[in-house]
Amino acid sequence: MTLKKLAGLIPLLYVTSAAAMEPFVVKDIRVQGIQRTEAGTVFSYLPVKVGDTLNDEQAAAALRALFATGFFKDVRLDVEQDVLVVIVSERPSIASVEINGVKDFPKDQMRDNLKYVGLAEGRIFDKGALEKSENELKRQYVARGKYGVSVKTTVTELERNRVAVSFDVVEGDVSKIRQINIVGNKDFSENELRDLMKLTTPTMWTWISSNDQYSKQKLAADLEVLRSFYLDSGYLEFTVDSTQVSISPDKKDIFITINVSEGAKYKVSDIKLVGPEKIQPHEEMRKLIGIQVGDVFSRKQLTESQKNIADRLGDDGYAFANVNAIPEVDKEKHQVAFTFAADPGLRVYVRRINIVGNTKTQDEVIRREFRQTEGSWFATKKIQKSKQRVDKLDYFSEVNLETPPVQGTKDQVDLNVGVKEKPTGNFNIGAGVSSGQGVVLTAGVTQNNLFGTGKILSTQVNTSAINKVYSVSYTNPYYTDDGVSRGFDAYRRTLNTTTTSISPYMSDTLGAGVRYGVPIAEDERISYGLSVEHTALTVFPTSSPALQDYVNSFGDTNSNLMGTVGWTRDSRDSAIYTTEGTVQRAIMEVGLPVTNLTYYKLTYQHQWFYPVSKTFTLMLNGEAGNAAGYGGQPLPFFKNFYAGGVGSVRGYDPSSLGPRDINNTSLGGDQRYVTNAELLFPMPGFDKERSVRLSVFIDGGVIYGQPTQVPASTDPRFSTGVALTWISPVGPLKLSYAKPLNDVPEDKIQRIQFTLGSIF
Repeated sequence: MTLKKLAGLIPLLYVTSAAAMEPFVVKDIRVQGIQRTEAGTVFSYLPVKVGDTLNDEQAAAALRALFATGFFKDVRLDVEQDVLVVIVSERPSIASVEINGVKDFPKDQMRDNLKYVGLAEGRIFDKGALEKSENELKRQYVARGKYGVSVKTTVTELERNRVAVSFDVVEGDVSKIRQINIVGNKDFSENELRDLMKLTTPTMWTWISSNDQYSKQKLAADLEVLRSFYLDSGYLEFTVDSTQVSISPDKKDIFITINVSEGAKYKVSDIKLVGPEKIQPHEEMRKLIGIQVGDVFSRKQLTESQKNIADRLGDDGYAFANVNAIPEVDKEKHQVAFTFAADPGLRVYVRRINIVGNTKTQDEVIRREFRQTEGSWFATKKIQKSKQRVDKLDYFSEVNLETPPVQGTKDQVDLNVGVKEKPTGNFNIGAGVSSGQGVVLTAGVTQNNLFGTGKILSTQVNTSAINKVYSVSYTNPYYTDDGVSRGFDAYRRTLNTTTTSISPYMSDTLGAGVRYGVPIAEDERISYGLSVEHTALTVFPTSSPALQDYVNSFGDTNSNLMGTVGWTRDSRDSAIYTTEGTVQRAIMEVGLPVTNLTYYKLTYQHQWFYPVSKTFTLMLNGEAGNAAGYGGQPLPFFKNFYAGGVGSVRGYDPSSLGPRDINNTSLGGDQRYVTNAELLFPMPGFDKERSVRLSVFIDGGVIYGQPTQVPASTDPRFSTGVALTWISPVGPLKLSYAKPLNDVPEDKIQRIQFTLGSIF
């Protein structure tokens, strides 16, 4: 039998009349059996028209075309007096799709996923789509580590040629990694290598991170970590030979075996350089190479050396510099020599700076932070500094830079800046939990990017019984084009310390002032300002004698003309998620001698961030303060320093450290010293999430001042604890739990402290 004859038999499986059909001229076409499908739809797919001569071959083609639509489960052709009759039986439509037993996923999400494989209410029922849907449901659970999931499908026929489809899902338990075996390692133990991997057997943290659940992506990432570790340790020939993943019969346990070949450890035998010395002298290039002759080979150091040379060339305008380290391997001696070949390419300049994504912030606010300018030579450091300065504005959750070449040129690039705006207004709430005060709340409203101009407007309204504040502040960070800022403040502060750790008194202060900030270097500013204050004081019989003596000597009302001078240096890599850099601040406040308040206050703070690793950042903070009166006047007691609580020594009541009177209430002092050491790291399971950070800390601090009725109170206090920082959907949250290390019975303890900000 020929292939042609065999093909001719295919339509006979569906219709017998086509086999005996004699050729005829079609005078008309009639369709029978349709319920939902329009007759015009059938005619549009039918490859036969009125006036055509229909034979067996055309009849077979017509059947194939109609079956291919997927609308029909049966098609027959008949002839009545030269009229072609198309008799169809439609596939049922899907009346409903039910998914039962699902807990891990929203049902609406599951239904949306099934639509992509062709199963949804109102569509034509297709058994192929049904099978795909069942597999899709299983796939989603397997991706979450539930390999024991089962799906039972039921199709119920309904009236009017419809069906109801239901999936009964038994989710099962999550399959856990029970064992990870590494075979072939000799110089490093299995425990050392497993500690490098994210995939692990169940621990106390894996319920958060899900790292005890297998996935191909996680395993691939871990294999790359192992490869990098060996290559950075000198094992130039290291390979991962194979990986085996098996699952137990009950589908609850997963076993992973990784086979590796370590090879020998290599050392660097020689370093050579080639390239145009006029552009980059070889002696200067050598200083940029971190790997030296005699060192153990390290891919990380090799890559960093290439990057250092490329960045240095980039600073001179060679944006597309190509630096390769060509190896020469001596397998017998286990040595490798490298030739660094630098091809600077053409010197290029930046044609345009294009900014996208700033739906609110004006272009000018971003452009004025740029140190790379249009029309000038490309400079890597200037571009990096520009990104850092835009990032420090804290107006954007993302800042991305690209430098695509300009089409049709060889020496021009554009600098494309992509930003993602974030809310810059916030409603801040501060809270502390104390046995003596209960929950203490404060609140404030700030808009750091007013109308997208970069100007700052801040209002604070605090109606607590302790500290009433009504204030308005306005700052223009670019009062002049060269970055001089100007701000104004107006405020009223009413302080009532009768229910705090401070010796009881009341003060009511009205004030207003103006301030300026002047940039003196890339990361440095000086500031100065002048304010006028009027303060009314009230003391009580229970107040410390020192407070009563001051009011008796100088009166219960006074005015103050206050001058301030400050210096700030900020070299942090980011204000959002700091990993390295320093912040230094020095401020002097002086009561000018035109009033009866003549005093000075000096404060200095130094904060240092150091990246211990890719994961951990060490933060060290030190603060010192000194104050005194001059011109024969004492330091006003309401200008004293205080310490304790958030921002100084956590674990102790706010302002409770330092000299105290006979009632064990805090007097404050004229000297303040605070130190903090904090190790910052991501929340387990959220390594790539910049919004969540944990830390462990040690705080220390002391206040010195007038002789005290509680001598032990002037000893330094220390505490240790853990803290959480989370940029939550409702705003920044900082939570800490601290344990005092050397408290005495007279100390007031506050172990839990937090601040919360709500974005608006």
